[in-house]
Amino acid sequence: MEQEGIEHRTVEVNGIRMHVAEKGEGPVVLFLHGFPELWYSWRHQILFLAARGYRAVAPDLRGFGDTEAPPDIAAYSIFHIVGDIVALIDSLGQDQVFVVGHDWGALVAWNLCAFRSDKVKALVNLGVPYMPRNPAVRPVDGLRATYGNDLYISRFQEPGEVEAQFAQVDTTVLMKILLTSFSPRPLFIPEKGFPGELSEEITLPYWLSENDINYFASKFSKTGFAGGINYYRNMNRNWELTAPWTGIQIEVPTKLILGDQDLTYHFIGIKDYIETGGLKRDVPLLEEAVLMKGVGHFINQEKPEEISHHIYEFIKKF
Repeated sequence: MEQEGIEHRTVEVNGIRMHVAEKGEGPVVLFLHGFPELWYSWRHQILFLAARGYRAVAPDLRGFGDTEAPPDIAAYSIFHIVGDIVALIDSLGQDQVFVVGHDWGALVAWNLCAFRSDKVKALVNLGVPYMPRNPAVRPVDGLRATYGNDLYISRFQEPGEVEAQFAQVDTTVLMKILLTSFSPRPLFIPEKGFPGELSEEITLPYWLSENDINYFASKFSKTGFAGGINYYRNMNRNWELTAPWTGIQIEVPTKLILGDQDLTYHFIGIKDYIETGGLKRDVPLLEEAVLMKGVGHFINQEKPEEISHHIYEFIKKF
């Protein structure tokens, strides 16, 4: 897709072929997307930062879009995904980069900072605060105990099950459902599917055009959703693998931006953790935690100008 001079290429990283979109010259800002998204979620920020003297780089993460999607679920551990990003930074000829993450991309960014803080000059994360490892509870088990089996993360665990359910819905319609159904309430996917949404016309919000939906759908209709869902299938395994990092601090200058209508912000314990100083304890170089009113989950697309300014104002200090 030729969008206002954004260039596309494929790089070999960590044993896979990764698709990268980029624009601009200068210090590198690396953008990491979430689920069910692509590099395209950063389209506004890429143009904004490229115009201000930065080289904006946004890959499709492992399993998404035009990046390779290994078939094995075990190939989506946090070590593989962070390994891809470290190799990508090296391939860009950089010792250190600015990192901006959203949703799963934010989780990858937190882990990148935990494993290889030397690679990150400063971090801006959207939507997902740092969540310290709880040695007593596996994350999926904890969520299932709290929210039940229909919570999307619980439903994503059984290989092939949700993929089969998603495959029964036209990908364009499914992308509309997925990108517009996030609210402050937990997201549930009943076993019988999405009966209500399919019978009525979905009105797109102001921040999402039919063209945007068509771009996402064109990629997911080719790849399916298994790659992205495999990230969730590794949550308990990641908990086991990251045992050595229990209790660490994230030692990178950080800015966190959350929407007060984002379901992640409303997960049990998150607000309390942020407000009572837990986050500042675990991320001592946290300079600011911004709560944007009336903004939902897809914050970088919903409020592109504000988010772009937040990123720019923070990273230009370094």
